[in-house]
Amino acid sequence: MIAANAYPTDLQDLLNRLSYKSPHDIANIERAYFKAQAAHEGQTRKSGEPYFTHCVAVAGILADLNMDSDTIAAGLLHDVLEDTDVTEEELIDEFGVEVARLVEGVTKLTKLPIKSISNNTEHARTRVVNKELEYFRKMFLMMDDDVRVVLVKLADRLHNMRTLGFMPEQKQKRTAQETLDIFAPLANRLGIWQLKWELEDLCFRYMEPEAYRAIAKSLDERRGDRENYVQSVANRLRVELDKYNIADVSITGRPKHIYSIYRKMQRKGVALEQIYDVRAVRVIVEKEEHCYLVLGIVHRLWRPIPGEFDDYIAAPKDNFYRSLHTSVYDDHGKTLEVQIRTRDMHEHAEYGIAAHWRYKEGKQSERDEAFEKRIAYLRHLMDDDSDTREDAETFLDRMKSEVFQDRVYAFTPKGDIIDLPVGATPIDFAYHIHTDVGHRCRGAKVHGRLIGLDYQLKTGDQVQVLTAKRGGPSMDWLNQDLGYVKTSRARSKIKAWFRRQNRDKHIALGREALERELKRLGVLEKLSFDSIAHMFDLDKAEDLLTAIGAGDITGAQITGKVLEEEHRVKKDEELEERLMRPSTRKSASVDEGVTITGTSGLLVSMAKCCSPAPGDEIIGYVTRGRGVTVHRADCPNMTALPERERSRLLDVAWGHVTEEHRYSVSLEVIANDREGLLRDISTMIADEKVNISTVNVKTRQQIAVLSLILDIADSQQLTRIIRKIESIPNVVEAHRRNHA
Repeated sequence: MIAANAYPTDLQDLLNRLSYKSPHDIANIERAYFKAQAAHEGQTRKSGEPYFTHCVAVAGILADLNMDSDTIAAGLLHDVLEDTDVTEEELIDEFGVEVARLVEGVTKLTKLPIKSISNNTEHARTRVVNKELEYFRKMFLMMDDDVRVVLVKLADRLHNMRTLGFMPEQKQKRTAQETLDIFAPLANRLGIWQLKWELEDLCFRYMEPEAYRAIAKSLDERRGDRENYVQSVANRLRVELDKYNIADVSITGRPKHIYSIYRKMQRKGVALEQIYDVRAVRVIVEKEEHCYLVLGIVHRLWRPIPGEFDDYIAAPKDNFYRSLHTSVYDDHGKTLEVQIRTRDMHEHAEYGIAAHWRYKEGKQSERDEAFEKRIAYLRHLMDDDSDTREDAETFLDRMKSEVFQDRVYAFTPKGDIIDLPVGATPIDFAYHIHTDVGHRCRGAKVHGRLIGLDYQLKTGDQVQVLTAKRGGPSMDWLNQDLGYVKTSRARSKIKAWFRRQNRDKHIALGREALERELKRLGVLEKLSFDSIAHMFDLDKAEDLLTAIGAGDITGAQITGKVLEEEHRVKKDEELEERLMRPSTRKSASVDEGVTITGTSGLLVSMAKCCSPAPGDEIIGYVTRGRGVTVHRADCPNMTALPERERSRLLDVAWGHVTEEHRYSVSLEVIANDREGLLRDISTMIADEKVNISTVNVKTRQQIAVLSLILDIADSQQLTRIIRKIESIPNVVEAHRRNHA
């Protein structure tokens, strides 16, 4: 160890803050100091200072938080893996696994830029969202693994903000906005007031320099008056506290940071003079019961302002902050805010999650209950919604609205605390209790009084949700202009409900429409719904049916896809056939308008089993002794043909078709029986100049099944006839069928 009088000034200053550390810890920090100093030799910052000054400053911030020696050493070394030749193996050898792991964690966060794209295209915006999402997830994973990584990152960001003045103005504003969006709220969620308020004030200084200077100047001009005022309040209060033998009391002015004042001025639309807590005192006592005793004394001395009391001891904030807050009118009618808390509450309020190491130095495995609750809360924030998977942008919206915004704390009738973002409504409250409660919410009461569903809840509200026995949410709840819903959680639950309702309906409609279309094409038995879904690049049949039922996929599109697929299959088979047998035969014969490729002089006939007609996809089959029969390509007899027989199939095509030539096809019509039904169908077919060669009618329980054989010119004429038949009253459906 180097003699104390030989220490560099900045190292001596750092060690002076570490009087609570053991000699072993001091030695560890010394070695980290000199390791980092040597590694960053020759590197400078924008200010011209040696880069190493930043590392010492980060370690100093962590020391002020009373962090453990490993974390302070990691603060000194946090940039060596990224910016120098030092390796992780070196860190493990010299400082141990804990320090190396912390430095590596900070390095991983540093390598994830949050916003690096400035153009506003959709593609660029998606990339920015994905980068933000990656950063958030990585940060929360680090928090779950070891929250000290994030504390080092916060200290790093704080010192960068302190020295931001050396950066170009555009960089200043971008970094300040990023810090205000992510790092200051994160410090707040971790309960570290010391970091939160300074980060926010520094951001405000660069984002709104004129407003910052105006408020800072006003506060500075009145500092003397404010200090005298606080002293007079403290003296008055001490006299009363002495009467109740409340000893070891600390009464101080409560510092109010500039950004908080500005936000309150903006939110309430008032001037600085009208902000209650510019004049504020903090009373710190030893015991919790003394907090409520002091509150009673304050309210006896000065008149409380209605609606300005918060009990964060009975109902702590989600970052585990505990204190009593009240605002009163003083003897001169001015507003005064008073905070009352114990010393332990004050420690946790100032240092948040870092307070764990103030009491657990050297015993990291002994996590106290408060620490475990904080870690569990942070882990919960990363959980996926149980009802619906969020995309990247939804996740970020939820993080920013539900994690990084101010909160309100409302109560159930049983006294359970419900933690919600500011602006939350009874609907948000209901969905926080349970999804089903949210769906069935029809009204609410606050403190027993009926309120509107767009009412914005306040801390301390006791909320009773009024529900129906059944039913679901209203689509109006999703209208942001109406203000019914604030939280992304409730919004996603509502959207999921409507998706489910519409999905069931659309699936039923889609199934009916798809079966009807496939029957019309004569391929119902041949193609599975899943296979058709894949034609549309959909994963499963339900997605296909939903799209059809919603009108996103039409019958014409289905027909096109099916025919396209059949054509593709035909081409594949043609290729396979060319590879398997000679292709030297070029002659063709013509019979009944059919051109048969690859044969010469063979007898050609139409297959009776499927009755192909011009317009149908067809295929030829070489029979034994009876020439070639032509089948529809989807003929069940052909699709079921054994593999050993498939070499006898021929590619055929329709040749010239005369207007006089007719082809027999079989049609089945299902209808609710009525008088004149057959007449109406026959008349319609006759109007199409189509002959009915055979008709058979079967009736059972008022359901009529008509089997018709028509002589048609082509498949287009058949499709037209089917559509017209289905438009006849009482007809349920009509479809082409194979002969028995």
